[in-house]
Amino acid sequence: MGTWNDWLGREQVARDTLDSALAARWAATLDRDVPDSGRMPQGIHLCLCTPEAPTAALGEDGHPLRDDNPDGFLPPVPLPRRMWASSNMRFHQPLAIGDAIERTSRIAAIEEKSGRSGTLVFVEIEHETRANGALAVNERQTLVYREAATADAPLQPPPPGEGRFDSSGWDAHREITPDPRLLFRYSALTFNTHRIHYDAPYAQEVERYRGLVVHGPLMASLLLQLAAAEFGENRLAGFGFRAMSPAIADEPLHLVMRQESAGIEMAAIASDGRECLKARASLA
Repeated sequence: MGTWNDWLGREQVARDTLDSALAARWAATLDRDVPDSGRMPQGIHLCLCTPEAPTAALGEDGHPLRDDNPDGFLPPVPLPRRMWASSNMRFHQPLAIGDAIERTSRIAAIEEKSGRSGTLVFVEIEHETRANGALAVNERQTLVYREAATADAPLQPPPPGEGRFDSSGWDAHREITPDPRLLFRYSALTFNTHRIHYDAPYAQEVERYRGLVVHGPLMASLLLQLAAAEFGENRLAGFGFRAMSPAIADEPLHLVMRQESAGIEMAAIASDGRECLKARASLA
């Protein structure tokens, strides 16, 4: 399809401030209170240093256009569908209200593969988030680009089957039904204009999803909240997640966690037992 060696090692620096207004909006979106200490829970870094592409520079899907501009950060992969496939995070210190944030992002790897759905291109990005100059979070994020869906492709994921979610074997369990209001608020917090999260006709007719798609980072944030309820705030040293299957708005989602000898296993599971997101975590 092409080579993008010129993009390997390319860096981008963004700056932000974790102010009290953002903290309040983040807490309200997740139905929780801002901590009296001002030290914010893990996961809020996903809402900082967000993309700032002008509206005129957005593509049909809502993501910034990708072209051969030598100043562009992401490689000009011609595949139209983009998703956040996975992330691996290391937490070094909590972020607090008033912190000056600087995030350095670097293209670490670009790889083309062939899958059942056609050609795939994986782009790995290393993010280093600092607060007042001190390292706070390291993250390695994987994006995947896919071919366009055909107009008659079956809607994904399939309708809920006859299976049922089984909570036995899990140490902690919370059920939530993400609705369009929650998705819209999270899109606003992260300045994410990908239309699959708020434009149902586009999600169904163009990208062939069965409904609005729940953000992977939103599910990850909800799992981090589950871990905080079990172990306390800012107790994780590491957290990684991988998208398995789309979660659809207005459908029940089961957030679960259990401790094992190798660490903490977590997941977001649909009502019929289909795994939407799987995650692993470790305690500091």
